Amino acid sequence: MKQLALVTGATSGIGRAFAERLAADGYALIVTGRREDRLAEFAAAHPGTEVRTVAADLSTGAGVDAVAAICAAEPLTMLVNNAGVAHYMPLAELPADKARELVHVKVTAPTMLTRAAVAGMRERGAGRIVNVAGMIAFSGPADAAVLPRRAVYAGSLAYLVALSQTLNAELEGTGVRVQVLCPGVVATEFHERQGLDLSAVPRMSAADVVTAGLRGFELGEVVTAPGVEDASLLAAVFRADLAAFGGQRPELASRYR
Repeated sequence: MKQLALVTGATSGIGRAFAERLAADGYALIVTGRREDRLAEFAAAHPGTEVRTVAADLSTGAGVDAVAAICAAEPLTMLVNNAGVAHYMPLAELPADKARELVHVKVTAPTMLTRAAVAGMRERGAGRIVNVAGMIAFSGPADAAVLPRRAVYAGSLAYLVALSQTLNAELEGTGVRVQVLCPGVVATEFHERQGLDLSAVPRMSAADVVTAGLRGFELGEVVTAPGVEDASLLAAVFRADLAAFGGQRPELASRYR
């Protein structure tokens, strides 16, 4: 059976790069995004690939439900939860509609699409799920002098890290694997749509991010950070997480007495 991948946010950036790579690798594709014209352009540019386009807005419940129904019904080999919005601003300044949009796109949509896809993947004994997050997921301890503050954005990406790690453990032995892909600054339209000019900032290409994601599966990684050369840094973070988790006791810690 031909491999089948569903890619969200496939009309630009990392999502487009994933779709391009998977098409080159012989996958049939279901590509989703908000812009029907760009979806149609992608399909037309790949006449030798079986491409199904689905226009859907994952910031809405209806959009999430529509794509989740496809994830449940189709024999997906791979699901790439890539769709995103940034809305870089402090929480107190973040309009309610933008906060809601961000949580829908980066928390609700990946959760519900993964939930819909994973049952079939388990039954078939194979599948790969990629949740595209970012290194900002690890920026929470930074003080106020570092980065523009973006609590909801950072929190949503951190959710994807914890979701992916925990879900991958839940699925051990089933043939289904989960990865959270955490690039740094990438050369896409993403920041420009937020009114940010990062043209002078060194940026990784979207194609390199995809290369890292696919190689990360081969390496057995759950957290793939394309721009982190020293992988022991990530290992140290996760050891510290588990040490803190394992260090809890039912007695009140002495510093609180």
